[in-house]
Amino acid sequence: MAGSTGDRLQARNDLAWAITVGGIGIVLFALLLMFAWYFAATLFLIFSGMLLGVALNAMTHMLGRGVKLPHSLRLTIVCLVLAGMLSGVIFLGGATIAQQTTVLTNTIKSQLVNVKAFLERNGVDTSFFDFGSLNAMPSDSSAPAAPQTHSLPSAGTIASSGGAIFSQSLKLILGTVSAVGNFFIVLFLGLAFAVQPSVYRSGLLFLAPAKHRTRATVIIDRIGDTLERWLIAQIITMGAVFFVTWIGLEIIGIQSSFILGIQAGLLAFIPTVGAILGGLIVVLASLSSGWVAALSAFILFLGVHALESYVLTPIIQRQALDIPPATLFSFQILLGVVFGIWGLALALPLMAIAKVMIDHFKAEDASQTVTA
Repeated sequence: MAGSTGDRLQARNDLAWAITVGGIGIVLFALLLMFAWYFAATLFLIFSGMLLGVALNAMTHMLGRGVKLPHSLRLTIVCLVLAGMLSGVIFLGGATIAQQTTVLTNTIKSQLVNVKAFLERNGVDTSFFDFGSLNAMPSDSSAPAAPQTHSLPSAGTIASSGGAIFSQSLKLILGTVSAVGNFFIVLFLGLAFAVQPSVYRSGLLFLAPAKHRTRATVIIDRIGDTLERWLIAQIITMGAVFFVTWIGLEIIGIQSSFILGIQAGLLAFIPTVGAILGGLIVVLASLSSGWVAALSAFILFLGVHALESYVLTPIIQRQALDIPPATLFSFQILLGVVFGIWGLALALPLMAIAKVMIDHFKAEDASQTVTA
């Protein structure tokens, strides 16, 4: 009887302990989710720096296959080559890029106005679209202007105008400083991760419990290898999309072909959604040159999309990632809605990390089942 009472008391203690540990785990997990939600932009910025470091490390390893030099020297050569290419593009094509960017911006604005007018003529309500300052653009420039009376503005008008100008200027300055600051943060983190990758790898492994350190080593190495192969394949794909789009639009005779090729290559980093956005911008910018040019640009977009989806991705990335398109697109939409452009752009590498971990645990469970 005493033994039975002791067993019941032990069972109650075990249940209370399990409930306590489970409650603490749930609270900690909820706090972790709140932390990730609140500091999502910062975490994505750090993750972008890690991706840059992985890309630099991958190019350094590729250089090491042909040149037997120390890691630091190979990384220096890679950084100098990339900096030289970027400087060449800026100094040789900077004026062209600035000019074509201005032309492209004005063209897209005018085409959006035309699309809005076309929809309204056909009875489509466009009030739920956020056209911003497009509504303020004059629809009929040939209408006679109303006679103006010149008078000195009041002190209140001058003060309010000055305040508005100062507010807009401050927003522009802060936005520019934020963008430049984020760029240098990503650049610094990427260089820091690429200079001493083994130090950060050892630090991650040190955080894992000793009995799980072997498993953590395998997972981290597989994640690093997968991201390296995917980033190299993605860089090649982006370069091919940029070159084909630029040359194709130049042959068609579309204005701003160079900057359109750049945006198509950059948007190729975002699977599916990036190709759609890039094609929409190309076709929209081509409408100003006529329907024949727009149709030719649309055919070119279909060709570039087919080249990317059915030639480059299967050949170059078949060893990197194997994620079903519907799964990837759903994950992109989810992260895009929750976290904005950061989630949309970094959905694929995040999903690649999750896939590596899932595949590892599935293979481990399968091996344990066969052994049993």
